[in-house]
Amino acid sequence: MEKSMEKDGYKFSRFMYILEAAFEYFIALLAEGAYLAKVTTAIGVPDSLTGILTSFVSLGCGFQIIAVFFAGRHSVKHWVTILHSLNQIFFALVYFVPFVKVSQTQKTLLFIVFLLSGHILNNIVNSPKINWFMSLVDDRKRGSFTAGKEMISLAGGVVFSFIVGKVIDHYEACGDLYNAFLFCGIGILVLMLLHTLTLILSREKPCGKTEKIPTKKLLSELFRNKDLLKVIFIFVLWNVANYATVPFYGTYQIKELGFSMTFVSILAALYAVCRSVFSKPMGRYADKYSFTKMLNICFIIQAFAFAVNIFAVPSNGKIFYTAYYMLFSIAMAGISSGSINLIYEYVDKEKRVGALALKNSLAGLAGFFATLATSVLVEHIQKNGNTFLGINVYAQQVVSAIGLAVVLLTLPCLNKMIRKRKDSELQKF
Repeated sequence: MEKSMEKDGYKFSRFMYILEAAFEYFIALLAEGAYLAKVTTAIGVPDSLTGILTSFVSLGCGFQIIAVFFAGRHSVKHWVTILHSLNQIFFALVYFVPFVKVSQTQKTLLFIVFLLSGHILNNIVNSPKINWFMSLVDDRKRGSFTAGKEMISLAGGVVFSFIVGKVIDHYEACGDLYNAFLFCGIGILVLMLLHTLTLILSREKPCGKTEKIPTKKLLSELFRNKDLLKVIFIFVLWNVANYATVPFYGTYQIKELGFSMTFVSILAALYAVCRSVFSKPMGRYADKYSFTKMLNICFIIQAFAFAVNIFAVPSNGKIFYTAYYMLFSIAMAGISSGSINLIYEYVDKEKRVGALALKNSLAGLAGFFATLATSVLVEHIQKNGNTFLGINVYAQQVVSAIGLAVVLLTLPCLNKMIRKRKDSELQKF
């Protein structure tokens, strides 16, 4: 009875978490992919550099290690709320860069500073914030809860991305793309205020009288946890596959494939529908059988996605890229949840913030360096008239083949290295 009352006491905060995730997702949509590529194109940034800038989301993850120094603190709400608001203001400022009356080089520098600052602050608060809200969720219902939360974010994202896409296309057709940027920048600021309100209205669960683990000791214990290191390695591989490819797809959509922002919005809607449809079943499957088995399914689907995208060219782009994106959405229905919940299966409660931060930092840095490496390849292929090894091919087709190879490597590593925790072990959490 007491346990039930405690759960009810945090019901409103769990609802705020669902809204918080939705508002954060809307802002993230405007800070990545084709939307970001519109701004970089407007200020004259080449595709290879746009790929690197897009991968700042991965580089920013490297700063999650800072969260280790805050692990074990009894209250994170105050500083998480402040830093989260600041990071979203930086994302809004990205859209105001084209208005600044300075040189192209200076605009590019401002763009880099705002985008990177936003991602750094976002990632500093990410692990503590997730731990704050996930501590309000029953451990045995984490898969279902995170799936339901994602479904609501994705459903809202369908409407949001469609509206934004139509607005951008309207202003672009009128030859006034700068008003579209103004709309996006102000939109992010409004969403930031709503997002901040959800954090303010949410409660924290008391941590009790547990003693804070010294940072040096915590890091030492995390690095000695062989199971945790194996999980981290799997997501290092996944980030390499993801960030060697996806950062270059934004410019591919609006340039080589010639997609309008309305079509990009339709793709986002289809993505949301597919991910929503598969999110709950994936979560239930993981709760019943294990997140390892669920990730097996997801990585196999992702391998097919990259394989399809190898053949996406302007003549068939709307069909093949759409097929890739739908397969990608199904895979991400499980990968996103699994990347958090698999950590929770192998780490004690008091070490979870540190473990999430360590995983995200190492995987994030791996992803960023993967983008750097493939950006050299992308630039080489484009400078040589879209030829590679004497074959006429787009750079994004080649990076898709690289992504496929890395995912195929990830699958045997996952099955060989990760074992499901026994129910008796999980009960201590």
